[in-house]
Amino acid sequence: MKRIIPAMMIGLLSAPGSQAMSLSYRIATRATTVAFSWHAFGGVSQAHLDGVSGDVTLNPAQEREDRINVTIPVATLIASNSLLTYQLKSSLFFDAERYPTIAFSSSRVVDLGDGHFRVFGSLAVKNVRRPVILDATLQKQGREDSEQLSLHATTAISRSAFNMDKFAMLVDDTVTINIEIHAQARQPA
Repeated sequence: MKRIIPAMMIGLLSAPGSQAMSLSYRIATRATTVAFSWHAFGGVSQAHLDGVSGDVTLNPAQEREDRINVTIPVATLIASNSLLTYQLKSSLFFDAERYPTIAFSSSRVVDLGDGHFRVFGSLAVKNVRRPVILDATLQKQGREDSEQLSLHATTAISRSAFNMDKFAMLVDDTVTINIEIHAQARQPA
């Protein structure tokens, strides 16, 4: 019996599934967007950000090693009109001059099955970092071993939690965020 247990452990540790390799993807900046919307003045206002960069790392055998890191330049923000774009980039909200980027980093990605995931992480806006949870769907393009992936994620945040609480009587505190990430596999070094 003493010989069987070590032999079983060696077999389990050397099994092909236990040493699956992480897959690393680089975000396709031109194909990735972040859109957000909120209720204001009796209607819905919208804006979007481009220039998104970062990486996605997936390990089919160890979901705790899955990571998503994203950086978004605030200068790319475009709202439904030029006045709103100016206001959002100003010190009233994002203060793009002092805080030029928004960052997201995941701490855990949980596979819910059928291509659905829950992504836990932190969002840093205006030097304020808060935990967020994203609901996401992942699609690999084409074959199972595809070199491209698409990730759609949504969440809602409180803008006042990030020190963007101007016009509270006229603008709702809840901001809905929709993220469309397209990424290309990195070639092994």
